[in-house]
Amino acid sequence: MEIIVNGEQREVSDGLTAAQLVDDMAITGKRIAMEVNLEIVPRSTYAEYIFKSGDKVEIVHAVGGG
Repeated sequence: MEIIVNGEQREVSDGLTAAQLVDDMAITGKRIAMEVNLEIVPRSTYAEYIFKSGDKVEIVHAVGGG
């Protein structure tokens, strides 16, 4: 199935969870926020959150600085 991640189409397997996407993108453990179809997905639900075909996913990285 296809989802859109940060504006780019991405082919993923059916049943892909938010946690698996984070792992596939090699951003596990980083300070990120995820939004799917304009709704924030709490980090505590990443393992249970399953994407549907056509979902629009935005992932942003928190950047610190002074």
